[in-house]
Amino acid sequence: MKDGMFQMKLLFVADPLESFKIYKDSTFAMMREAARRGHSLSVCEPKDIRWQRGEPVTARVRDITLTGHPVDWFAVTAPAHGEGWRELKGFDAVVMRKDPPFDSEYFYTTHLLEQAEREGARVFNKPGALRDHPEKLAILEWPQFIGPTLVTRDAQDIKRFHAEHQDIILKPLDGMGGMGIFRVREDGLNLGGIIETLNKEGAQTVMVQKFLPAIAQGDKRILVIGGVPVPYCLARIPQGGEVRGNLAAGGKGVAQALTARDRDIAQTIGPVLAQRGLLLIGLDVIGDSLTEINVTSPTCFQEITDQTGFDVAEMFLQALEAEHERSH
Repeated sequence: MKDGMFQMKLLFVADPLESFKIYKDSTFAMMREAARRGHSLSVCEPKDIRWQRGEPVTARVRDITLTGHPVDWFAVTAPAHGEGWRELKGFDAVVMRKDPPFDSEYFYTTHLLEQAEREGARVFNKPGALRDHPEKLAILEWPQFIGPTLVTRDAQDIKRFHAEHQDIILKPLDGMGGMGIFRVREDGLNLGGIIETLNKEGAQTVMVQKFLPAIAQGDKRILVIGGVPVPYCLARIPQGGEVRGNLAAGGKGVAQALTARDRDIAQTIGPVLAQRGLLLIGLDVIGDSLTEINVTSPTCFQEITDQTGFDVAEMFLQALEAEHERSH
């Protein structure tokens, strides 16, 4: 053992490893720190999880080691049992890191993981809490931290909100990486068409928010681990006339220390959500306003660490180890 006093068997439920961009992937950063601390790594995808009558929840897993190579970055060791089927309750921690979209398959995966919990598995973030905190809607629990916001299917409701606030942002509830986000200014240009595109004639719910000019200074990602905020955030600054700061939409990430307001938001929300089983969350803040609470697979570990020297992955593994000790 290097850092940890005990060895944990970790199972990461994630997207295909072959798709990882390891120079920026937060799940890879977690794995690298876990390996450095002497923990063993296993991986599977949600499609590899099964539950059969009368049996515990199992998954077809791969045990891996990290090679240190920038391209062929992992090596698979032979599955231990048969074709690699393993009971989830046999791991010390199951780390759920599947990226959105939070679609029906994601929803069903949380139910399988919740059954594994009933059998004794320890899952982070807690599957029930993932379902209970939709990333866009969750902010409405803390109205003191958010700007004018409306969630509706009604086109007239949206037009009324626009008439009141003039400059607005519209987005689907299930978007990720800045997908499907529209800005409509005072002239209302294309508002009707955008509403039709997003709400599909009243079939889908839309979130509408007053535009926050502070987006020019960045959409800040504040990570909170075990209820404690990471002292630095990543401001994702829109580039080239874009209204979106998301890194996936071409935003530039600049790490900076938390402001007093950032800390207030994080220290109010973080402990509440940690109590509910959300070990890791990512708060999105524009200016002084909370805009989103990310619970599925918050990112930006490596960008913050690379720019500030603060080891986010180390903080996460320490929290995971503390949870393991608490349960034993």
